[in-house]
Amino acid sequence: MSESVSVRDRYLALVDEIIETTLKGKISSVEQVYQMLLNGVTAETGEIFELALSDRFNSIQQQVDNEKDELKKAKATRSLRSIKTIQSQWQRVQEQNKATEATATAVKEITTASSEERLATFLRVTDPNSKYRLNLQQLQQLSKALQQFAQADSDLQQISEGITRGIASWQRLQDHLVSWMYEQNREALGFGGIPKESGPWATWAKQVQSELPHALFRALAKEQSAIEFARQQRQVSLRDWVEITLILQYLQRGLVHWFDQQPYNVKAGSKLSISTYLTFAVIWSQLAIGFSQDITYSNAALQVMLQILRLFSKAQYFPLYGGIFASFSGSYLRDTLNYLDEPLQRVEGTQEKARILTILGYSQRALGQYDSSINFHQQALEIARHAGDRPCEIANLNHLSRTCVQEQKYAEAIDYSQRALIMSRQTGDRIGEAYALVNLGYSEVMQAQQQEQIEPETYEMPINYLQQGLKLSEQLGDVQSKALCLSSLGVAYLVIGDSQNAIKNLEEGFKTAQISGDLYLQGLNLANLGEANYNSANFARAIYTGCLGMYLLNQIASQEWRKVARLLTILQGQIGAEAFQNALEQNRPKIISVIGVDGYDYIPQLLEEYRHQML
Repeated sequence: MSESVSVRDRYLALVDEIIETTLKGKISSVEQVYQMLLNGVTAETGEIFELALSDRFNSIQQQVDNEKDELKKAKATRSLRSIKTIQSQWQRVQEQNKATEATATAVKEITTASSEERLATFLRVTDPNSKYRLNLQQLQQLSKALQQFAQADSDLQQISEGITRGIASWQRLQDHLVSWMYEQNREALGFGGIPKESGPWATWAKQVQSELPHALFRALAKEQSAIEFARQQRQVSLRDWVEITLILQYLQRGLVHWFDQQPYNVKAGSKLSISTYLTFAVIWSQLAIGFSQDITYSNAALQVMLQILRLFSKAQYFPLYGGIFASFSGSYLRDTLNYLDEPLQRVEGTQEKARILTILGYSQRALGQYDSSINFHQQALEIARHAGDRPCEIANLNHLSRTCVQEQKYAEAIDYSQRALIMSRQTGDRIGEAYALVNLGYSEVMQAQQQEQIEPETYEMPINYLQQGLKLSEQLGDVQSKALCLSSLGVAYLVIGDSQNAIKNLEEGFKTAQISGDLYLQGLNLANLGEANYNSANFARAIYTGCLGMYLLNQIASQEWRKVARLLTILQGQIGAEAFQNALEQNRPKIISVIGVDGYDYIPQLLEEYRHQML
């Protein structure tokens, strides 16, 4: 007890000393206060210091409140400002102490782990999801500490050297993190359509000096699979693996941070952050497959992949609705999200897993894999329900409704959307409510069409639901839900034969989907615009929108491109090949502005491919 009292008295004296020296002008910066606290207070007696600090704060506050003498009151006020500075710097000291403790714990866990478990332990203690994530300085301290325990060319020695090399490589890459975006006067911010030698991987390959990361970056620059790259590696040391892990982790975090900080275009920033998370997760999943003959490295790659997905699932902009299909390599993501399917089967049901399965379900629907989509969404629904993640649960009810429409199971689609609507209103999930309204209206429109109901009043209530959903999405400022609402309204008007309103909503839906970055919705809107313009006998416009929609849907491997190709083939037969080609050439500048010259040149090949498949 006496020792505790003496420590308390010593800390009271320290607080008084800082206050007095501050008042006398001998302390001119908060950094000096921080250093005095760092040197004067031990981590073990931090609670005693906090009690002493609280006592002194209360006594000075009381003096400020009750003092009548103006001079004494002014001095007490200055003392109070000083003690508030002490409080803020004490928070810094505590964070530093916790970080120091985290580093010491990391050293202990790695050094006491078995040789087989050391890599997994290293990845666990450096997990970016940890409360006290190790920064570069702490990683350097970890490397030095491991060096002290290491024998020549031991596991500890290799981990230590891998950390040092990884940090050095990242420091060289930092200045070139986004430089590739501005090469060759690129106007568009993003990854799609980048020449192989001026894309990110080629740019970064020039900066790294170690053999393995250089070779990986060159392979990715050439759009080669990370699976094949991994299978070709014969001698990968633990040192190499730790280095490449740190490089990829810091590249991914650096890019996400940079995109998140873009104030001029929040939607573009979050869109590219989402693409970055998914791309790096897919790369790690492919490395896990490629290194399947080495169980240690394969499991390590899966460990990093799951860390990325956990981090992603916590992001404010995590896409419970919609998907981003532009991959980092410049080609479309297509079905590479399937690489995340098998690894997720090994993970227990968690909130993070439910959210990732939601993206997979949406991806599968876009590809036309409806059974697989329903399976993913039902898994996600069950996990989200147990995890208490209501927004995720509502999202999967909405997704199941949409997928059931694709399978023409309209009664089930209506049931799912009604459940989503009830739950969203109960929980105050306004985004979920907007989607539920649009899905309910869309499901009822499609059901009425299937039943061949032609009375206009049959469609009044479903269209009213769609309009309510659109109004709500506009109030919320949610671009993705607005794009879906406009698309669904366009289809509803198409069903009842109101081509003018169909075209109006679908055109606005396409523009909105461009902002959200969802290529699937862009393709659907354009495909439906092709049909609406065809119904209005505006054949030139039908060719322009239909060809664009067909191309975009094909590029994400959606089976729905064939539906548009069928319409275009019929139209070509009606007006003749020459008139069709003339209309296509007249719209060439507009088409190129969306999909580029290569895309335009590929359109005739797609139509020929469709005709060949129909033979």
